[in-house]
Amino acid sequence: MQAAVVTGPGTITIQQHELPSPGPGQVRVRLEGCGVCASNLGPWSGPEWMKFPTEPGGLGHEGWGRIDAIGPDVEGVDVGDRVAALSYHSYATHDIADAKAVVKLPSTLDGVPFPGEPLGCAMNIFRRSEIAAGQTVAIIGIGFLGALLIQLAVAAGARVIAIGRRPFALDLAKQLGAAEIIPMNDHWQIIEQVKQLTNEQFCDRVIEAVGKQWPLDLAAELTRERGRLIVAGYHQDGPRQVNMQMWNWRGFDVINAHERDPAMYVQGIRDAIAAVEEGRLDPSALYTHKYPLEELDTALNATRDRPDGFMKALVVYP
Repeated sequence: MQAAVVTGPGTITIQQHELPSPGPGQVRVRLEGCGVCASNLGPWSGPEWMKFPTEPGGLGHEGWGRIDAIGPDVEGVDVGDRVAALSYHSYATHDIADAKAVVKLPSTLDGVPFPGEPLGCAMNIFRRSEIAAGQTVAIIGIGFLGALLIQLAVAAGARVIAIGRRPFALDLAKQLGAAEIIPMNDHWQIIEQVKQLTNEQFCDRVIEAVGKQWPLDLAAELTRERGRLIVAGYHQDGPRQVNMQMWNWRGFDVINAHERDPAMYVQGIRDAIAAVEEGRLDPSALYTHKYPLEELDTALNATRDRPDGFMKALVVYP
C-alpha cells in the first residue's frame, strides 16, 4: 500500500508499506479517496505539541472505498461492499476500520465520492439545530459545512440568511437556495441588515460555522429571544469569551453540535446517505478540487489558503 507521512511542518513523503491485516471485528478498505478536513491544518502547521513523522496515512479520516478483507467475527458487511468509513489513517490507499464504523453505500452512489465523516457531521448538526419550516435561519461561514447546512435548511422549508466572507461562497449560497446573502465584513452593519430582514426579531436559529471569536459573537447578536444558537465551528485555537449578559437576557438555547460518540457519527453517515438519495442534499458541486495522494501537501495548502472557487478538496486514489 501507499501512504502519506507528514514528516514536518508543511512537508510530506509517500511511502510503501505492507498491507495491514484486519483483526477481530475489523475490515480493511481499499480506499477510493479521502476528504481533506480543516482540522488537519493545525497539525500541518507544526505546533509545539505535534509529533513528526505522523503514522502512515495519519490525519486522514474522511475515506470511502471497497472492503477487500475482513477479520474474524465481522457481521453485516463483506468483501466487495462499497462503504464510507470512519477510520483515521485514510491518507493512504488502504485503511483498517471497525466493522461497526463503516456504512454500506447504495448502488445509486456507485462512482460518486462520499466522504462520510463530514457529511455525517452536517447531518448531526442539522438534527441538533431542530430547524423547521417557516423559521428564519442564519448560517455564518459558507464553507463546505455551511453550504451543506444551507441545502438541508432550505429543504426543510426554512428561510436562510447566508453570511460569508468570500464573494464566490455567497454566490454559491444563493444558488443553493439562500433567500438572503450578506458579506461578512462590518459587525454592526450585519446586525442592522438582519434586524431589518427579520422585522427586528432576529433569527430563530443561528449556526456559527467558522470557529473564531468574532463570528461567535456575531451569532449571539443575531439569535432572537428564546431562539437557538448552534456552535458548529471548530474552536481549537484557545479560549472564548461570551457576552453572558446578553445570552442570559435573550434566554436562547446554546447547542455545541459536535458529536464525539462514534455511534452518532455513523448514524450521521446513514442519515447523509438517505438525504442524498431523497434529494435533500447534493454535495457534488462542493467537491471543487481533487488531487492525487502525491499532492496531499498541495491539497492541505489549498484548504488553508482557500483560493477563489475553493470549497472542498478530495484526495483520490487510482
